[in-house]
Amino acid sequence: MKVFIKFDFNSICNKVLSEKLESSQIKYRVLGFGEVEFLNNVSEEQLKTFSESLVPYGIEIVENQKTILVQKIKDIIIEMVFCEEVNVNVKSSVYLAEKLNHSYGYLSNLFSEVTYTSIENFIILQKIEHTKQLIINSELSLTEIAFKLNYSSVAHLSSQFKNTTGITPSAFQRIIKKRREIASQNLN
Repeated sequence: MKVFIKFDFNSICNKVLSEKLESSQIKYRVLGFGEVEFLNNVSEEQLKTFSESLVPYGIEIVENQKTILVQKIKDIIIEMVFCEEVNVNVKSSVYLAEKLNHSYGYLSNLFSEVTYTSIENFIILQKIEHTKQLIINSELSLTEIAFKLNYSSVAHLSSQFKNTTGITPSAFQRIIKKRREIASQNLN
């Protein structure tokens, strides 16, 4: 039997962090997505144990200042693309600059230096991932998805989707539909 699962990255990460911090007996306060303040002194051993407990979930503590800022850029982009509550009608460059109090030029150069890719490419990858999730988990049309993700047109979304995945969103929809049909036939 196959089931399709919808999930929220923010909720999952916050739940894992809360469980691991509490099991490590560390008092904390969540300041924002990917940012936690320890409210008491934490020993090196506690920090090491906590850090190691996050590894199986693909979560790591970031210590270098450049890497911290790059992680904040990624977090804001993910929030901007995936979060239902965030309705960004401004350009992503303006949004990032305002959220992080740095010029976009500085953020863009730093991001490229650390990740070897551009902010624009990272945004496109996140939008395509979200598009795939919306196709799989919702009944939205491609027009609705394009609007939801601030694309100027379905053609623009389709072009980026095909450049990233090698297939069009329509072809992806057909594949998902076919898989569902096969899965439902196997259940009967």
